[in-house]
Parts: sequence; structure tokens; C-alpha cells
Amino acid sequence: MQVAIVTGASSGIGFGCAERLAADGMAVLATGRDETRLAEVAAAIGDADRVATLAVDLTADDAPRRIVDAALERWGRIDFLVNNAGVGSPKPLHETDDESLDYFLGLMLRAPFRLARDVIPHMRSGSAIVNITSTFAVVGGLRGGAYSAAKGGMTALTTHIACQYGPQGIRCNAVAPGVTLTPMVAHRLEDERFRKINTEMTPYPRLGTVEDLASTVAFLCSDGGSFINGQTIVVDGGWSSTKYLSDFALSSEWVPR
Repeated sequence: MQVAIVTGASSGIGFGCAERLAADGMAVLATGRDETRLAEVAAAIGDADRVATLAVDLTADDAPRRIVDAALERWGRIDFLVNNAGVGSPKPLHETDDESLDYFLGLMLRAPFRLARDVIPHMRSGSAIVNITSTFAVVGGLRGGAYSAAKGGMTALTTHIACQYGPQGIRCNAVAPGVTLTPMVAHRLEDERFRKINTEMTPYPRLGTVEDLASTVAFLCSDGGSFINGQTIVVDGGWSSTKYLSDFALSSEWVPR
């Protein structure tokens, strides 16, 4: 039985990835900060032999060791790592203080770097790492600030791992979500400007779902994705790769701010 570690698994994309990988027959170590929410992941998977949870602060110095030890003690192997944990609502460069900068970089670049570093020695040929980045790592992110910097760093980390450890049969790819309907972004969609930027500039007629991301991650961890390495798969309905504007946007009256 293959074993996957999923960070940030207590909600949103991480929750969906944990469920999907378990449905595909894997054992899953779900990590996050909230024990109550992690218990919901375990309940959703519903098979005590194929799920374990670990409440941990990923930015803590001992977090990688604790996560790796938990997986090895339970199942004796690690086949996949999904670096998903993250935080939203960034500010632009001129509004970002050092504390916020350190937090974003610590959680979304330093933590996945350190966890991958500790996981790789236990991976065998056929294993893979999937880093969840963002469209803000692909195109310029308005107000992205430290978030864009961290996610861009994850993209570079992805290609490094793919190159360095590919000869050992260990692949690494990134999945870059567009705006996805998760609790983290639900409140932002209440902002008319944010909603228009995403709905009126996405040619496919809906926003992304957790299932869209989870199925992409599952594919990259499957035999079907076994020759994909060092790539970023963007899951955004065409938002970042087109200059689309909806009929509504094109026909609306534009007024100066």
C-alpha cells in the first residue's frame, strides 16, 4: 500500500486531496493545526487502517521530523508528499511588514523545503512530490506581495527537486490553482472587484473546485503521470493563459475610480 503525506489537510484543497488519494487506495497521513478538523478528515476517509492525523505547526523546527516519523512508524514507507499548507489574503510589497513577510515565506517556502528535504531520503523509485503553488507564481499577482514570492519560490524548488532527484526515480511537479471555491477564498468572493477579476476573466464558465485540484494531484501521483516531472499544471479555467473578457465586462459601462 502506497503512503501519502498531505499538509494543510484540515480543509479546502488539502482535505480534498487526502480524501481522493485515500479513495485511490493509498494510506494518508493528514497534517494540519486543528485536531478537530483533522478528525473530520479521518471520518471522511472512514478507514482506520489507511488514515492517520498529526496536528503540527509546519513552521516549528521539529515539524519535519515529527511528520516523517509518524508516517514511518505507522506504515514503514513514504511514497508521496503533497505540500499544500498555505495562507491567503496577502498585501502588496509596500504594505507588507517584516513579520508578515517572514510568516508567508516560513509557511509556504521554508516549511515545504524542509519537509521535502526530510522526506526524500525515505522515498524509493516511483515516488513523487506535488507542490501546490498558485497562478500568482505564473503571472504577476496584483497585491500578491509575500504570497507571490513564496509561491514563486515553490515553483523553483519544484524544478530543482525534479532535476536533482529525478535520476533516483523521484518526480516533483507543481499544481497551480486559480481561484478555487474553498473556505479560504469564500469571503474574498464577497468583494465585487475580486469576484469580477476572476469570473469575468475566466473563459470557462465557472470557478475552480476542490475536486478539480484533487483529481490533478491524484493524476500526478498515478501511473498515468509517471513521466511528468518538473512541470507546473495550472488549474484555472484559462484565467492566466488568455486575455479573455466576458460579454458582461465588454458591454458594461466603465467609469473612472
